[in-house]
Amino acid sequence: MGNNERTLTEEQRHQALLVWEYHHMGHEPRAVDVAIGLGSHDLGVARTAADLYHRGLFPTLVFTGGNSRTTRSRFPRGEAVHFREHALDHGVPDSAILVEPNAANTGQNITLSRDLLASNGIVPTTVMLVSKPYVERRSFATARKLWPEVGIVCASEPLGLDDYVKNVGDEKLVVDMLVGDLQRVIEYPRHGFAIAQDVPDDVHAAYESLVRDGFTSRLLS
Repeated sequence: MGNNERTLTEEQRHQALLVWEYHHMGHEPRAVDVAIGLGSHDLGVARTAADLYHRGLFPTLVFTGGNSRTTRSRFPRGEAVHFREHALDHGVPDSAILVEPNAANTGQNITLSRDLLASNGIVPTTVMLVSKPYVERRSFATARKLWPEVGIVCASEPLGLDDYVKNVGDEKLVVDMLVGDLQRVIEYPRHGFAIAQDVPDDVHAAYESLVRDGFTSRLLS
């Protein structure tokens, strides 16, 4: 997705780490009724979901997602379809997987997966959301707004910020994505898309500083 040239100052890296850590919910994986793997550019979501399935934490796994401008070339048949294939390659049986191929945003990931499960006679009381590491908090806030009756556990690939940057190959792009997701955590509740989340002062200051420094390619217009 980019090059691995180092572009951040030490202060910017410190700020990015504050935002990265804030995005993590800190949930311990535990047994749930179903898991939902949220589609994206990151196959680590599918790998992590497969690993958690093999740990016996859920019997049913939904992959959800169509395409976006950032995934169309990587996953031409849709995010959920490619995630399913990756999970099959990692030993998850086809009988355990449901595919929701139409969602275009996180809200639709939640509501269309809920509807798909219901159409298959599954009405869970606990759900694990498997996402990119920096999307844990936003996915949690979205699910709590749109599916408040279920208990939510968040999970993601257990990577630190430096390792995630190496995987993506573009340090500035990763920080842009961290900043963009934090903007959504802040802004979406006022639009009714998610519940409000407390943002500590140091995290908010880091966000504002990174925006001033130009990490803005993933901000809402």
